[in-house]
Amino acid sequence: MAGTTVAEVLAELAALEDPKVRAVNERHGDDHGANLSKLRAIAKRLKIQHELARQLWQTGDTAARLLAILICRPKAFERNELDVMMREARAPKVQDWLVNYVVKKNPHSEELRLAWSADPDPVVAAAGWALTTERVAKNPVGLDLPGLLDLIEAEMKDAPDRLQWAMNHCLAQIGIEHAEHRARALAIGERLEVLKDYPTPPGCTSPFAPAWITEMVRRQQDK
Repeated sequence: MAGTTVAEVLAELAALEDPKVRAVNERHGDDHGANLSKLRAIAKRLKIQHELARQLWQTGDTAARLLAILICRPKAFERNELDVMMREARAPKVQDWLVNYVVKKNPHSEELRLAWSADPDPVVAAAGWALTTERVAKNPVGLDLPGLLDLIEAEMKDAPDRLQWAMNHCLAQIGIEHAEHRARALAIGERLEVLKDYPTPPGCTSPFAPAWITEMVRRQQDK
């Protein structure tokens, strides 16, 4: 739907506002009340509109930014542009979608991974670790896995929540995907006990790295 204005889209997003959805989202730090299935339906109708996506992002509205991520052209962003966007994206859902739907598909993702992983802002650093986890799983050639385990062992226990979660995911991914490092990954997880007591619903896999690694390896072996 070319020719759609920002004002029209914002009005449509405002109409999705649901106080119950907002209440649930706010418990996770996300300040919007839009049903994401309905938001995705709007994105599907609008299709790719990169300039509109830029304009929606600039509004600062969380729902508008989520929609922008869905209708942008990921490869069209410059490195510095994505760096600024990550630093502006304070809502966890926006951060997650920006990394997974945009940065991972952008030609500058490796440069950003290296820069962000060592960033003093724990939210930005968490994004760097998320990109590292992706490489651990899909393209580990050239990664220093023992070095990553050293960093995790030294820093994860005292890291802020979001960064700790990202480092823990990387620890689990190393243990799941790389049998030669599995024993050490399990040992680090057991010693640090990060997320050991995290409430996990029945039928779900615990984020505690030793439990997570063990379960995923079991599933791989059962195939």
